[in-house]
Amino acid sequence: MDLTGSTTFRIAACDLNGQMRGKRVPISYMEKLSDGALRMPVSIMNADVFGADIEASPLVFATGDADGMLLPTERGAVPMPWLANPTPLVPMCMHHEDGTAFAGDPRHALWAVLDRYKAREWSVIAATELEFTLVDDSGETLDHARDPRTGRTMSGAQILSVDHIDRLDGFFTDLYAGADAMEIPAQTVTSESGVAQFEMTLTHQDAMRAADDCWLFKTLIRGIARKHGMAATFMAKPFADDAGNGMHVHFSVLDRNGQNVFDNGGSEGTDTLKAAIAGILEALAPSTLIFAPHANSYDRMVPDAHAPTSVCWAYENRTAAIRVPGCAPAARRIEHRVAGGDTNPYLVFAAILGAAMTGIDNALTPPAPMSGNAYDQDFPNLISDWATAIQSFAIDPVVARVFHPDLIANMVLTKQQELRLMADIAKDQHWKTYLDVV
Repeated sequence: MDLTGSTTFRIAACDLNGQMRGKRVPISYMEKLSDGALRMPVSIMNADVFGADIEASPLVFATGDADGMLLPTERGAVPMPWLANPTPLVPMCMHHEDGTAFAGDPRHALWAVLDRYKAREWSVIAATELEFTLVDDSGETLDHARDPRTGRTMSGAQILSVDHIDRLDGFFTDLYAGADAMEIPAQTVTSESGVAQFEMTLTHQDAMRAADDCWLFKTLIRGIARKHGMAATFMAKPFADDAGNGMHVHFSVLDRNGQNVFDNGGSEGTDTLKAAIAGILEALAPSTLIFAPHANSYDRMVPDAHAPTSVCWAYENRTAAIRVPGCAPAARRIEHRVAGGDTNPYLVFAAILGAAMTGIDNALTPPAPMSGNAYDQDFPNLISDWATAIQSFAIDPVVARVFHPDLIANMVLTKQQELRLMADIAKDQHWKTYLDVV
């Protein structure tokens, strides 16, 4: 990007909660990015949702709270259109002193999974659908966003309403312009079933690029909303009596000749597709913590609320956790519908793609696809409470086949601390913790 007029820039790595952890530095540091001169304590990669150290973490006092090296990702500098002054942001990853990857970095976790596909000379193409809610957080209670045309609080479900989108034309115009400046391929925006709730889709592309874009796009959405006098939140359930926010992930896999390994020329897909689905289903419950990482996440995971609660799959059925959408055979893909909008995209991608590859490696066979309403049928369930999800993630062998043991340990310590701290905060005040950070 053009750095003209910039006197400083940001560096940021993604912590376990999906937060940007980094520094503001002079523009002269741009020449030092690849030299390992920019450092942070490795412990910051698993700070809790409040931004504090993990008390029991071996990364803090037990090891002297040692620094790691920050090195730039292949993404390079991007603008930050939500700021008044022209300022670049350079995404970074955490490394040890010898240059090896820090296993607790979520982006490295995704790379490790994608290397399993690379070993087969395969590549993953992925896309996300992000739901978010625009709100008014100016008071002591959270309220729905105000209509810019009238100043009155917005109300009522407006599913696929063009008028609902056009009420916020200034916001969406700036959002698309910001995405274009950051080279994030924002596609459609739709009005969802919640008040001032919207879904934006990003283009299918290389999986790591798709995860990068999702992480950056969430920050862009929040920033542009603030410029327009609102807050945008990805909380899984910002209002108890309104729709929750999800993040759907679509993916397909190409072989070295560019052929979709899920495509058999028909609507049912290949045995490879089914093995991938079987692996994903096997990992769904043990990986619940990745898809529902916060106290508020579990308010979304209730029956008949458009959020999957059971372990099942189907063709063209949105009540199932795993859906094979209708499309041309060459575009055959898997849609994973479980994750909330409050998740870390790198960890979500790693959990899904790692489980899929485990299913392929072991030639697993899924149960028969379901039909009808999944909420009315007797399927195994996802974990429904935070404490149990943490315990399962800590010990389950399915999780251990996807994630490095250090990342598992860090994640568990982080969530155990958050579980204790959130228990002391009244539930109707949880939004003050989560609104801007998940």
